[in-house]
Amino acid sequence: MKELEDRIRKDGIVREGNVLKVDNFLNHQCDVSLYDQMGAEWARLFEGKRIDKILTIETSGIGIACVASQHFGSVPVVFARKTESTNLDGEQYRTEIRSFTKNRVYNVIVAKRFLNPGEHVIIIDDFLAMGCALNGLLEICDEAGVVVEGIGIAIEKGFQPGGKELRERGYQVESLAIVDSMDPETGDIVFA
Repeated sequence: MKELEDRIRKDGIVREGNVLKVDNFLNHQCDVSLYDQMGAEWARLFEGKRIDKILTIETSGIGIACVASQHFGSVPVVFARKTESTNLDGEQYRTEIRSFTKNRVYNVIVAKRFLNPGEHVIIIDDFLAMGCALNGLLEICDEAGVVVEGIGIAIEKGFQPGGKELRERGYQVESLAIVDSMDPETGDIVFA
């Protein structure tokens, strides 16, 4: 998606360790107009598929998924929590995921009442690199008996294996910007 690639070129910051900071518009300060364009593009890419819910993970995926929901008939957005809460009651799906950027393991939780067997979902998230978060969400979907119609990603690091592995497993992964390479010394970002 050209608008997203242009914004990454303009405001993205490349750091050592394959880190791409996009907090100016995507995952700290939110450009809602850009989110809306992203949602419209995912709706086009997943056109014709039954979508009952959108699944994401806190925190960066929530805003993107909520705006995208409007392009899928305002379907509910369910987000996996990374922390226990006294507000979580009833039975829950749980899995562990490793965060690439935070270098730690999270216990991820979704209340069972929000994912019902036979529902059709798409998963939306801000980044795809190694695929750890998505694999955790897919485990929850499998346990819940929901049909995963596809995965929408804002930015994929194409030089890391997550996207390739998910596609090889048969998932429709639609990344709006795929970074082929990035150089922390020059700040150059090359897209697929």
